[in-house]
Amino acid sequence: MKKLSIILSILILIIVGNLTAQDQPVYPQPTDLITIPTAGIIPRGAYSVNVRLSQNGGLMTGISAGISSRFMFGISYGGSQIIGDQKIIWNAQPGVEIKYRFSEENTKLPAVLLGFNSQGFGAYIETTKRYETKAKGFYVVASKNYHFLGNLGIHAGVNYNPIEDGDGDKDPSFFIGLDKDINPEISFLVEYDAALNDNETNEISLGKGTGYLNAGIRWTLVQHFHFELDFNNILLNRESINYLTRELKITFVEFF
Repeated sequence: MKKLSIILSILILIIVGNLTAQDQPVYPQPTDLITIPTAGIIPRGAYSVNVRLSQNGGLMTGISAGISSRFMFGISYGGSQIIGDQKIIWNAQPGVEIKYRFSEENTKLPAVLLGFNSQGFGAYIETTKRYETKAKGFYVVASKNYHFLGNLGIHAGVNYNPIEDGDGDKDPSFFIGLDKDINPEISFLVEYDAALNDNETNEISLGKGTGYLNAGIRWTLVQHFHFELDFNNILLNRESINYLTRELKITFVEFF
């Protein structure tokens, strides 16, 4: 896992060293990639609604609102086996997300944001009081956009989750990712979550220590409406998992 993290970090540094920073005004960042947050926020007076369809009939919906030019708030709720003929397993409680952007992006420096998110991914495991993929908890993330055959956004952050600690693993972790425009409608997403708070150092952990590598395609069908196809857990960072996870996400953004 350490070797993979080093390789990914070196590749990003090489790319950054050969890019040109965006001129003002900077390209607006997405608020998240696949599972990791960015320093982007919803504009003041706007709201977004998203629906995520995942494995085992999972469905999660969320709504977020831009309270000011630097602050946004969101809630989400869902469960597993909602789609299908099995008994629905609801999440223990709604997820909450709070984001405050301390500094804006400019030609030299990235945007920096402090946030909190209690919403994990996958089924909620009652015995250990956690999701299959833990929430980020408290985090700090920086985002920067560059000219590279269109827009290229690079995002990196650190996180600490003191809530989902029923498995005894409270280690801080880190994440990195990027979004790349293919054309005005389609963008490519890739992210890596080290998941150091869910690795082989803990006997009852779910992860095997390789972290979560995810990739996706985001398609803006019409203005403010995004359709996304994601391929998660490419490194198969779970015991008894033989295939990656395919998910669909739909996001709608509008002003009040």
